[in-house]
Amino acid sequence: MASHVRSKSSRFPRVLLRAGLVVSAAGAALAAGGAAGAHAAPTPTANDSGGRAAALADAVLDTAGGSIATAKNLQLNPLANTPVDPLNNTVGTQIADFKPVSTAAATGPLSEGAALKDLPVVGEATSVLPG
Repeated sequence: MASHVRSKSSRFPRVLLRAGLVVSAAGAALAAGGAAGAHAAPTPTANDSGGRAAALADAVLDTAGGSIATAKNLQLNPLANTPVDPLNNTVGTQIADFKPVSTAAATGPLSEGAALKDLPVVGEATSVLPG
């Protein structure tokens, strides 16, 4: 289809997506700047460029630590512990005298309202993140 024949309505969702991404990025930058400004960093001397770099690094780590801590503690499944939770079902089977196999290990923590830090494999990996 030629570009002059294409309807403008097919380009409309792309424009909205781009505008949303720009607004989100601007909001994140403002939030990070406001949080970094909220922490009082020691004032370095005029010739102390290393002190400024250390203060900036501390501010970034403090800001990132608070944001990452929130993300690590956030409940992943909003429907957890409700009657309509789709993950609140398990399927298990056992063949002969082999060890039984079940989906409870995968869906159990999510249906109980676990956060990212509480998951079996991912939780151990998030322990290296600040916060």
